[in-house]
Amino acid sequence: MNRGRGRQHIFHGTEYYQVFLETLMEAQQRFELNIHAYCLMGNHYHLLLETPNANLSRSMRHINGVYTQRYNRIKKTDGPLFRGRFKSILVDADNYLLPLSRYIHRNPIETKRPLVENLKDYPWSSYPAYTRPGNKPAWLETGRIHGILGKRQKYTGYKAYTELETDEDLQQHYNKGNIASVLGDKAFKEDIAKQKALMEENKQDHIFEPITHMDIIGIVAKVFNAPTKVIMRPQKGRQSANLARKVAMHSCQRYGDYRLQDIAEIFGLSHSGSVSSALHDVKYSIQDQQLARKIRQIERKIIMKRTWIVLNKTDTL
Repeated sequence: MNRGRGRQHIFHGTEYYQVFLETLMEAQQRFELNIHAYCLMGNHYHLLLETPNANLSRSMRHINGVYTQRYNRIKKTDGPLFRGRFKSILVDADNYLLPLSRYIHRNPIETKRPLVENLKDYPWSSYPAYTRPGNKPAWLETGRIHGILGKRQKYTGYKAYTELETDEDLQQHYNKGNIASVLGDKAFKEDIAKQKALMEENKQDHIFEPITHMDIIGIVAKVFNAPTKVIMRPQKGRQSANLARKVAMHSCQRYGDYRLQDIAEIFGLSHSGSVSSALHDVKYSIQDQQLARKIRQIERKIIMKRTWIVLNKTDTL
């Protein structure tokens, strides 16, 4: 979740809401997010999402940064829009995914001055996708939450569930001035605490190095057994045969956090549209098992390149 700086509005009308949802869709595709629910309010938003690739910070930086740019362009202003870094809560999905979706969807009627009398009349949340067929955007994942209810009539079942008041413990969690960063039962919280302690203990054993586009291209070249200069060099005519070049572009975006325009410049392209086309080709070719294995191999090598594991620790006086 995030809120406007000084509690100022971040949405001023239909155009702003639509632009945010477009930004959310782009983030879902680029970072392979599972977006389960959302609710956009006047001065803040709530998102319920999963990050299979453990890339929450990159995803949120993209969402907040790109929307701020587009907001400023529409509003003809400049400067920061949000109060700061997003607030995140790690959720025990088994116990809290369903009630948390209800809490998020009930936001428009849980305010001091309800925005609508009936949730079905609020257009800027994922609630309509859960209660009416034909209202689900392709990038929204509703199956898991619908499945928890286990009802044949999933739309009417979710509507009836959401009409119930928010769980008391969940309401108390959100009413705290400083919202806790973990939402789950005692065992879940203890397990997370152990994992954090282990990470802190091992932190000094790892030195994280930034990775450059040349590092990434070099790794792709080795995996594909292709010369680096062939991957880098622009080609005339059809480029479908140069799969290594496309995978290198895909890897630069996914693991190097490069923008499309940056990638276009790196690979000597005149515009970012060619990059988008290459990324699209990789996305739909990844079903090929041989290519999927190569991409996993590239990912492992990139992770190892970024992380130097110090095998022999010595204390210095």
